[in-house]
Amino acid sequence: MPARKVGGLILVDEPARPVAVETVAVYARVSCADQKADLDRQVARVTTWAAGQGLRVGRVVTEVGSALNGHRPKFLALLRDPAVTTIVVEHRDRFARVGAEYVEAALAANGRRLLVVDPAEVDDDLVRDITEILTSMCARLHGRRAAANRARRAVAAATEAAE
Repeated sequence: MPARKVGGLILVDEPARPVAVETVAVYARVSCADQKADLDRQVARVTTWAAGQGLRVGRVVTEVGSALNGHRPKFLALLRDPAVTTIVVEHRDRFARVGAEYVEAALAANGRRLLVVDPAEVDDDLVRDITEILTSMCARLHGRRAAANRARRAVAAATEAAE
């Protein structure tokens, strides 16, 4: 440790701490191999948005896999890497279908953050969760676009019935 003597005092200089480099990662995901073409479009949109926010993207992670299960090794590696301080996704459902707020809280507890490019979401958490689950289940049966339409109609019908 560097030290110097000034008069009768010995001053010990603290070693210089390395400056933490902030790593911004873009995460793009599709549910099945048929949607691989959408990965490049997602990456382009998210990277453009991040640059517009003054963020410097240091890593791009793409993956094909369901948001409902934990079989996404690239996603898990991204979460485990403490060097990644910011994760940017296009939509919250690209990150996690259910329980995203828990993952966000865990990231925040470690000084990390999740940024969502298009945060337009249903305000009511219960409605949002039901919509996500219905969309996912319908997607397995009928494909993505048809699933989104069916889920919207189901939520609208349930909302009307509740009123």
